[in-house]
Amino acid sequence: MPESQPSPGSRPVPESLIVSVSGLRGVVGESLTAEVAARYAGAFAATLPPGPVVVGRDGRTHGPMLVATIVEALVNAGRDVLDCGVAATPTVGIVVAAERAAGGIQVSASHNPARYNGMKLFSASGRVLTAAAGGGVRDRFEQPPAAPAVSGPHGCLRTVDGTAAHIARVLARVDAAAIRRRAVRVWIDCCHGAGSRVAVPLLEALGCTVVIEGGEPDGRFTHPPEPVAGNLAALLPRIAAVGADVGFILDPDADRLAIADATGRWLGEEATLALAVDAVLARSPGPVVVNCSTSGMTAAIAARHGVPCHATAVGEANVVEGMVAAGAVIGGEGNGGVIDPQVVLVRDAAVGMALVLERLATGVSVAELAAGLPRMVMLKETVDLPPDRGAGRGLGAVDARLVAAFPAARASRLDGLRLDWDTGWLLVRASNTEPIVRLVAEADSRQGAAAAIGRAREAIAAA
Repeated sequence: MPESQPSPGSRPVPESLIVSVSGLRGVVGESLTAEVAARYAGAFAATLPPGPVVVGRDGRTHGPMLVATIVEALVNAGRDVLDCGVAATPTVGIVVAAERAAGGIQVSASHNPARYNGMKLFSASGRVLTAAAGGGVRDRFEQPPAAPAVSGPHGCLRTVDGTAAHIARVLARVDAAAIRRRAVRVWIDCCHGAGSRVAVPLLEALGCTVVIEGGEPDGRFTHPPEPVAGNLAALLPRIAAVGADVGFILDPDADRLAIADATGRWLGEEATLALAVDAVLARSPGPVVVNCSTSGMTAAIAARHGVPCHATAVGEANVVEGMVAAGAVIGGEGNGGVIDPQVVLVRDAAVGMALVLERLATGVSVAELAAGLPRMVMLKETVDLPPDRGAGRGLGAVDARLVAAFPAARASRLDGLRLDWDTGWLLVRASNTEPIVRLVAEADSRQGAAAAIGRAREAIAAA
């Protein structure tokens, strides 16, 4: 989630509680307590128009406690609550829009370790809150507690299951009959999260034979939950061992998807969006929107299909706003987050899987799909800043030195500083909360990306 700074004169929040424009997260029992969850839910409800609030959660063990606290706070404030139970984050977005709710709260810490949990906020449109709306929630949350209000009518609690509606939307998006004829054998790691609720019945509806790891949504992670290669070394060989055609890996709230081929070879999260975009554009050409740290593979695929690829600042809400403005047919973020506006304007692992399966239904393998992607190498690093150029200060004098270090590059300051040249690009973003600069470089070779990182490090060190 994008980070933000406290408002002047506001009530300080615990140091390890990260409050952003789209929600919060922290260690349960330390920075994130029942009292914090109740206050935050109350602050959110106070900014909403009349109507019920949808609440869902991933599979973490402390989820039921936090949901009970949030529901109590909302009901006591006079709000009706629609409880989705264990549900994928995109499912919650679908329920918010379908039920014409005032907003929604997903209790999840996404890919953070098991000791964390959090609250992700949705607007009445079923999308993640914009920066302006999220800033208003944070401002209310940080204010000193007000005097207790005179008790009024309490709201009601109703259970809603949005899984079937989610699956139906995804099935309508692809050629389900063709996928069934292909009879794909799928190995999937649901990471003991909410993704199993939608992924397994979806895959079965598509005629897949499914081999499941981590299918029980109990939050008892058997590996670090972020779906990146370093966390899955022990699992990937199982794909070939069970004779699967493809490996799908979800994060705990199923808004990110990573892919491996039949040999267990990791394609990387960036490939997920590229493959999904290629699948959609092959039959429905139209604009594409990604964030400015997403691999250039997606832009190159858009160019192949003769359509524009627009870039936004980093953050799901920014991508969604850009998609709506551009009338995009597909978009997302390079962390494995596919956003299909015909399903839900939320990152969605389920539609990502279905789009990849649709490509497999043409008779190609995952390895062949990967071989058809533009060949690019991405590297990511961080650089420490001196105390006088620490958290929240931006790039300052570093900006000019970086531009000078890449004289042939085109500069953009959409989010931090991005420098583009014919064979690659570099993104430099200062953290708002830590005295570090994040570097992302991509080129047509590892040497090229490493050289860009090295040149950027030298420029920052000399500033």
